[in-house]
Amino acid sequence: MSMNRRTVVKAIAAGGALIGAGVMMPRAAMAAWAESAFKADKQDAAMNALLGSTDTAESAEVTLKAPDIAENGAVVPVTVRTKMANVESISIFVENNPNPLVAEFKIPAGTEADVSTRLRMGKTSKVTAVVKADGKLYSAAKEVKVTIGGCGG
Repeated sequence: MSMNRRTVVKAIAAGGALIGAGVMMPRAAMAAWAESAFKADKQDAAMNALLGSTDTAESAEVTLKAPDIAENGAVVPVTVRTKMANVESISIFVENNPNPLVAEFKIPAGTEADVSTRLRMGKTSKVTAVVKADGKLYSAAKEVKVTIGGCGG
């Protein structure tokens, strides 16, 4: 049987072929995406939409590693880690970004809560990491100075 483009498209549309399941999988994963939180234009609104609260406790158990000065706001390296038990998620916010929620990581049970990413910052801002553990919110924050903006400026 020859597989031409039309056959593949039909299989994907029907969802009956293995290739269709593989292509459709990302859509299923996105079902849990917190669209309103990522589209919020204020940090408090993003936190409420994502976590249900803005009430966080600053904690020495949350380690946020980010540069003091980011020469290029388009690629700011950030690492968040904690040794807390029962970590459910780690979220990263950049207060002065047009959309402050820049990342959310779901932490599977039994995994080490240690994430690293590169984020975009339009200008100097406070970066806040929020760890949700045992239903409570813990945070660490750091001011990062940006010399060349990465969000269109």
